[in-house]
Amino acid sequence: MNSTKPRPYDTIAPQSVAFVGLGVMGHPMAGHLAQAGHTVTVYNRTAAKAAEWVQTFGGRHAATPREAAQGAQIVFVCVGNDDDLRSVMLGADGVLAGVSAGTTVVDHTTASADVARELYAAAKVLGVAFIDAPVSGGQAGAQNGALTVMCGGDPAAFDAVRPVGMAFSKAFTRMGESGAGQLTKMVNQVCIAGLVQGLSEAIAFGQKAGLDMHLALDVIGKGAAQSWQLDNRGKTMVDDQFNFGFAVDWMRKDLGLVLEEARRIQARMPVTALVDQFYADVQAMGGNRLDTSSLIKRLR
Repeated sequence: MNSTKPRPYDTIAPQSVAFVGLGVMGHPMAGHLAQAGHTVTVYNRTAAKAAEWVQTFGGRHAATPREAAQGAQIVFVCVGNDDDLRSVMLGADGVLAGVSAGTTVVDHTTASADVARELYAAAKVLGVAFIDAPVSGGQAGAQNGALTVMCGGDPAAFDAVRPVGMAFSKAFTRMGESGAGQLTKMVNQVCIAGLVQGLSEAIAFGQKAGLDMHLALDVIGKGAAQSWQLDNRGKTMVDDQFNFGFAVDWMRKDLGLVLEEARRIQARMPVTALVDQFYADVQAMGGNRLDTSSLIKRLR
């Protein structure tokens, strides 16, 4: 993790924060908060991971989300899906059972807009703010403190948490009311799915045509075809390397959220639905934990 990069909000007063969920994203995100000088209490379902985090970064680990949230000014959450989010937020041992009025909960889980609005309403009854704040940038972005965070929620709560969240972000932006962060992440995933499928077809076509695809990608990357996916995944796709973090299983979960929301709002998503099925083909090939650029495997 990059601990020396200058931050735009280094001068803010240290705060007492909690971080619930220490997976491949949450672990480094919480680490950046500790390195920024905040007092961090962590919770993870696997307690050994929380203990390991404390050995590395200090702070303390709690036995339940409720205990972690007690006394925190901001509670950050980063778990797997809607059900995981409800399990750590609600109930006798959940975050909302431990927070005090005036606390803000910032949820970095990629989840549905519906669960964001549900938890926003549940928190508001307690005088607690809830910001849905999914992220883009992958594991590397989390480790380097360079995530893009898309937020939905009340402006005052957003303004209060943004300087703290910039410890692990390059952009931390309010997109609108509750649920708007999750909807923006859906837009992000639709763009990625289409780009990766296009890049897969282009590389597979070029290879079958006998082109030097490393050279071809260098050339077209200087023109209108340039994209983050081409720059960062193109040559590894040529080389059949697919161990770069964001897994096919996770993309299918995210595209499922997109397609469910599209049905609700009657948005037409023909290409996204098709690429979702292509990812199902990769899963059937045993590629569940390969990264999303493995979409090319079904063309070979």
